[in-house]
Amino acid sequence: MSIQTVQQGAVTVIRPVGPVTGPESQALRSAAQEALRSAGGRFVVDLSGAAFVDSQALEALVEVNDQLRATGSQLKLCGENETVRQTLDLTDLAGLFQHFVDCHAAVRSFLT
Repeated sequence: MSIQTVQQGAVTVIRPVGPVTGPESQALRSAAQEALRSAGGRFVVDLSGAAFVDSQALEALVEVNDQLRATGSQLKLCGENETVRQTLDLTDLAGLFQHFVDCHAAVRSFLT
């Protein structure tokens, strides 16, 4: 797995590529926490490149979401494939996050 980080205006987009499992989950957590510090919470996790996520990756997303909620915000996810979406649904975690069809919609949501 690799993590691509792209700036779209004032919003940071974090895009893991490949399955997010085991040690890769820590890389996702670190990238999200760095974006939380540097972008002031204005970031999106684009899961369009993630084939699937395991329990450690879900834990990382929940942890980051908890940090955002403490500031009155919520983690924005986009581009989840059917496997990732089902995993979020089956674990009852889908409701914790804001979901967008694609990255552009997620980035635009910061304007409203």
